[in-house]
Amino acid sequence: MIGDTSHLNVYLAPGATDMRKSIDGLVLLVSETLCLDPFTESLFVFCNRGQDKLKILHWQTNGFWLYYRRLEKGRFNWPTQGQNTKVITLSRRELNWLLDGLPIDQKAAHPVLRYQTAA
Repeated sequence: MIGDTSHLNVYLAPGATDMRKSIDGLVLLVSETLCLDPFTESLFVFCNRGQDKLKILHWQTNGFWLYYRRLEKGRFNWPTQGQNTKVITLSRRELNWLLDGLPIDQKAAHPVLRYQTAA
C-alpha cells in the first residue's frame, strides 16, 4: 500500500477513466479535465468503467508514481459523475474506505471531531 500520505490532498475523478492511459495520459487528464496541477504532491485517483481497477497518480520530488490496483472479485464503490462535478476532494480516511470497498459517505462511521482548549 501507499506509504504515509496523511499530508497529501486526495482528488478523485468521478465516472469512468480509460485504464489504457499511463502516466502522460493521466497527467493530461489532471491538468485539462480536472483543472488541477499534477505536479503538486497530491494523489489523483481514477477508476475504470467496470469499477474493478484503480490507478493513483502521485508526483513526488522529481517524478511520478503510478499505483495500480485490480480486484480479482468485487467492485469499488465508485461515485458516478455528477452534473457539474469534475473532481471530488477526499480525506485520507475516505480514500481508505474506498480502497476497502466501502462508499466514501459512510453513515455509520464516527465523525471526526476537532477540539480546542479554552484559554
